[in-house]
Amino acid sequence: MQEQIDREAVAVTMKASKITAKGLAKVLAVVGRKIAKEYQKRQTPHGEQSVKKLMNHNVPTNTIPIEGDKGLFEKVARKWHVDYAFHKTGENKYLLLFKAGQADAITAAFKEYGAEVVKRDKDKRPPVMEEMKKAAERAERERPKHHKERTLKKEVVRE
Repeated sequence: MQEQIDREAVAVTMKASKITAKGLAKVLAVVGRKIAKEYQKRQTPHGEQSVKKLMNHNVPTNTIPIEGDKGLFEKVARKWHVDYAFHKTGENKYLLLFKAGQADAITAAFKEYGAEVVKRDKDKRPPVMEEMKKAAERAERERPKHHKERTLKKEVVRE
């Protein structure tokens, strides 16, 4: 009887050690993947980055001047997975640096960016009805006083 209890105790201990070893192996695998992912991310930055990091890629770069909202371009560039950097040259003026090998992607991103800028400018225009009301008010103010209201008196003829 004691021998059977000893065997069962050893079996339970073996099973428990196998489970923890498997669990430990899984945890180590997950941690290893996460470390490898972070290491790869740090090797070559992508998307928006500093000018220095972009130049450290050791590839030729091109530049394009941009005026206005750079945030709108950033949104479009992320969609096209472009590596780029901004260098501020003045108030709302930037120099966009990008990899020369990504010229096609930059061209496509600029087409979309241009469409977004035009769309945003159209959205800022007031509605036509408001413009018509303002024009009518302006015309009313500018009309000479003797033309403001003409009332015609009609005589009522009774038979």
